[in-house]
Amino acid sequence: MKLSDYVIDFFAKRGVKYNFLISGGAVIHLVDSTRKHPDMEYICTQHEQGAAAAADMYARVSGNLGLTMTTSGPGATNILTSVCNAYFDSIPMICVTGQVARFRIRKSTKLRQRGFQETDVVAVFSPITKYAQLVLDPLMIRYELEKAVYLAQEGRPGPVLLDIPDDLQRVEIDPEALEGFVPPHKEDLDLTCKIEELLAMIESAARPVIILGAGVHCAKAEEMARAFVHFFKIPVALTWGGADLLAHADPLNIGCVGVCGPRAGNLALQHADLIIAMGTRLSQMVTGGKQDLFAPHAQKVMVDIDPEEAVKFGPETFCLDLFIQTDLKAFFEGFQKLKMQEPIDRLSHWRESIHGWHKRYPICPESYYAKVARVNPYVFIKELSKVCKEGDQIISDTGANVSWTMQAFETKKNQRLYSAWNNTPMGYSLPASVGAALATDAQIICIIGDGGLMMCVEELGTVRRHDLPIKIFLFNNRGHGIQKQTIDTWLHSKYAAVDQATGLYFPDYQKIAEAFHLPYVCLKEHSDLRDKIQEVMKLDGPVFCDVEMIENQKIVPMLKFGSGLEDLDPRLSTEELATIAAECSIPELVTTS
Repeated sequence: MKLSDYVIDFFAKRGVKYNFLISGGAVIHLVDSTRKHPDMEYICTQHEQGAAAAADMYARVSGNLGLTMTTSGPGATNILTSVCNAYFDSIPMICVTGQVARFRIRKSTKLRQRGFQETDVVAVFSPITKYAQLVLDPLMIRYELEKAVYLAQEGRPGPVLLDIPDDLQRVEIDPEALEGFVPPHKEDLDLTCKIEELLAMIESAARPVIILGAGVHCAKAEEMARAFVHFFKIPVALTWGGADLLAHADPLNIGCVGVCGPRAGNLALQHADLIIAMGTRLSQMVTGGKQDLFAPHAQKVMVDIDPEEAVKFGPETFCLDLFIQTDLKAFFEGFQKLKMQEPIDRLSHWRESIHGWHKRYPICPESYYAKVARVNPYVFIKELSKVCKEGDQIISDTGANVSWTMQAFETKKNQRLYSAWNNTPMGYSLPASVGAALATDAQIICIIGDGGLMMCVEELGTVRRHDLPIKIFLFNNRGHGIQKQTIDTWLHSKYAAVDQATGLYFPDYQKIAEAFHLPYVCLKEHSDLRDKIQEVMKLDGPVFCDVEMIENQKIVPMLKFGSGLEDLDPRLSTEELATIAAECSIPELVTTS
């Protein structure tokens, strides 16, 4: 059996249906083996970064492994950004790179390069993968494949990379003679004592808040998490990566939190007396830049599989009162074994106070609906969320468009919100939508800024080539809006390299859509916004929708970089803060700057 045939068959037997790739001289045998296999199809993107982004999103949506393959040298290094996305977001992805023939591989690191398009891929990718290995012995291919799959999915998931030389792909092997990988033995942890300690903290808390993050999805523990929070009826704050875990209408959902608010969630965190973080690393995007000021009245608990996420905290930030190192599914199973009786609900006033703040500080006030020359992004997102159906998959890019989406989108049951949460490259959501569309029959909505589209515009060809029913909404504000806002804050609005007047260039998007044979719709008016969005959704196949956005619309609220969540909003008066304190019976008031 040819080794490249063995590799493809190995992944196909594990349910991997698509191989996202661009061919090249050092990977043609693996591509050919994909072509021949009855249970796997290759998907050609237009750029290697797009191939890996599609594989990443295929894994997120399908719950299975994502697979991407590239040639050596520049083909391999082109996937670097997308591998970072998967690594920082804990996504199980397999990357297979072709390498020059074994006899052409350099023998010393002092020699820059020996083979044509030779790059030390293992050295490049080791810091951003769970495992990266150059395979030199054909008898070890089964071992390396089994180890790669195990490590990609075990513990905290993440990408792995196997670098397979061109000549090795052509070797004939006997599958029966190959050495296998034996996973290390893992002892079951008894979590009873730690769970009981947490339960005692919950019992004594008057203003608890649970924060749910993307780790709940990684552990595939969504239903268990929902059951846990509804059992205790504790208000739930959501990170962006976990924003779809509760529907907007769920009475426990207090919305997203962090540097972009909304305000109600941040007010709840800053006035809580117990914070339970599950599946979130409590990054500075959640806690604010001054982490020592995060939730100053609260005991802090973290449930996470990665001990390093707890170790990073210290005197300069805050100390955890309890850390439970475990897979979230194991934690919830340990809780269920206790078979507790449902507690009396004593938190209704606390929840009512938080929901009162939501009404007081809406993210999209009625004034935003006023007639203007272009569309307010908050209005668009709110209207889009009304049109979207249960089960739809919404994929945002980065910058202002993901901020507006996460602030204003009102989730329904079984909807999912995706982005590259922790690396956030421009140009992610379009190729990622390709992977999503191949992983599910659900409706795919791609949201991307004009700056992001210019970094991946070629992937419109992939959408058209496969006739993928992706609804692409372009946030056209003629520039890099979030950078403008940052320059407003720090550099007195002295713009450089952020719009067409200062160095960028943006094309006629109608002509771009026509060039790729995509239906084109343009949105300009609030008055017909909902009707036109519905029109886009009803069209068969892919659609390119150009949303002409207000050019100077800011992200509101948004903390200045390095600020703490105590800087909730300078517009909150002393009287308003006093009212909040009285509602929550808080002995010490959190002040604003």
